[in-house]
Formats: sequence, C-alpha cells, structure tokens
Amino acid sequence: MSSRRKPTPWIHRWSRPLIGGIAALGMLNTGYLTATKLFGGEAACPTSGCEQVLSSSYAEIFGLPLALFGFLAYAAMFTFALVPLAISPDQNKPLRNELENWTWLFLFLGATAMLVFSTYLMFIMATQFVAVYGAGGLCYYCIASALFALTLFVLTILGRAWEDVGQLLFSGLIVAMVTIVGTLAVYNLGNPSTARSSSGDPTVFVPTTPSGPAEIALAQHLTQVGAKMYGAYWCSHCQDQKNLFGKEAAAQVPYVECDPGATKSQAGACQVEKIEGYPTWIINGQRYSGTQSLQQLADYSGYQGSRDFLPAS
Repeated sequence: MSSRRKPTPWIHRWSRPLIGGIAALGMLNTGYLTATKLFGGEAACPTSGCEQVLSSSYAEIFGLPLALFGFLAYAAMFTFALVPLAISPDQNKPLRNELENWTWLFLFLGATAMLVFSTYLMFIMATQFVAVYGAGGLCYYCIASALFALTLFVLTILGRAWEDVGQLLFSGLIVAMVTIVGTLAVYNLGNPSTARSSSGDPTVFVPTTPSGPAEIALAQHLTQVGAKMYGAYWCSHCQDQKNLFGKEAAAQVPYVECDPGATKSQAGACQVEKIEGYPTWIINGQRYSGTQSLQQLADYSGYQGSRDFLPAS
C-alpha cells in the first residue's frame, strides 16, 4: 500500500524569498534615513513628526544614526534569508541543509531582537511625541520599520516546521530580555547626548563648547531685537545650534522650550506660533527652520558687530 507524500505548505516554500523582500524594503527605508542624517538632509514626510523624532536624541546611538544600525540589521536578515537559496540542492544538498538550519535560527533570533527594539521605539514615539503633538508627532518611517520587523518575526515563526518549539521560545525569551536590557543601557548610559545643567536638570541642555566675544555680542543683539529660538531639549539640531554659540553665549540666546515635559517649558508660546519643527528661529517677523550658522543669524538680524566667530568644533 503506497503512502502519499504530504505537500509542502506554500508558506514554507516562499518564506525565505518573502523574508528577503521585506528585509530589502527595510534596507531602503533605513538607508534613506541614514543618508539624510549623515548628509544633512531632511526626510520627506507629510507631518513634522518625522523630523521631530529623527532629530531627537533617540535617533542616535554613540553619535551615529540609529537608522544605520537598522540598515545593518535588515542587511543581515536579507543575507541569512537568501544565501542558502544560492546553493543548488542537486550540487551540495548537505551543505544547503546545514545552512538552512543555522540561518533559520539566526533569522528567528534576529527578528525577535528587532521586534523588541522596534516595540520600545514605538513606545517612545507614543509617549514622547504623539502624546504631546498628536498625529503631528508620528514618524511614518519608524512605523514602517516596526511593521517590517513584525512581519519578519511572523514569517520566521510560520516559515518552517520547527522541531522543538519549546526550545525556540526559550531562546527567543532570552534574546528579548537581552535586547531590553541592552536598549535601556544604551539610551541611559551609552548615549549621553543630552547634557545636564549645573542644577542636574536633564531637560536643560548646556553646551560644552566655549564662546568668544563675537558669539556673546550676537546673542545679546538677538535678544535686543526680539528674536526667538524655539526648540526642545532633546532635539539634536537644537543642541548643535547652541554649541555654535558656546556655553556663555548660549545662556543669553533668547530660547523658548517647546516640550511640555521640560522644567522650563513654554509650550503655550510654541503653540501660539504654530511651531512644527526644531529649531525654528523667528527674527524680525521671518521664520527660519533648522540649524542656522552664526553668519546667517547675523545677516537675518542686522547685526553690525564683530563677526570673528570661533570655528565650529
């Protein structure tokens, strides 16, 4: 009596190409964000939320764009998914089977880590940005990356017939815990991009660069003409702007803190002026978005003093 061989489910046949395709989309997404971050561009977005999130301290790790690490993660998933398919089972079936077994484990563990990390970032976006700015705090690139991570995780679960599901779940739990601990450690210990003031307030950024007489004179002039710099303490571009002035001059810059959670928040003033991105300068009734050079600020404000500004460090 002959037995009929059970057909292979379609998801098992196509899981690797699907994982490779999703990973490729993730590479395009994070690669674009990495390029705009490294080359000083601004990501195209229907709301100001993308720029707010991507310019915050959460978008950097150890001084490098977070998107760069995302790109490398997606590239690893792409490689693990498709490399075994390049080996013909007719030519070297044992090698292909061994590669498939090992890479499936790496795919699952990688997808687990990416999903946990993306979930943390979605929590940050919801509590730090959407809770404050509503739909204007949404970063669609971040949401897309989180959906890619979720899809990869589902595909690694359903994409093959796992022999020991209990061991698989245990391994996933260990990776999830390590990812959570590592993420909290990186953002709380290894990424001190937001400096504390002398009073220890984490919501006040204090530059570490020095000021010269020209920087101090320009800051005083901007105050005299009623100029305003609107920003948020966590905004890396705002920190760059203050660093151009230096510590002494930055203390005299007419700065308006827009984050409602900050100690010296003036969120109401930011809402009145309909500030959508940081930093935003309002000088003589004109708006200027993004980090401005001191020469530009001098031109905008009609500053006639010394322009012997210290070189940017």
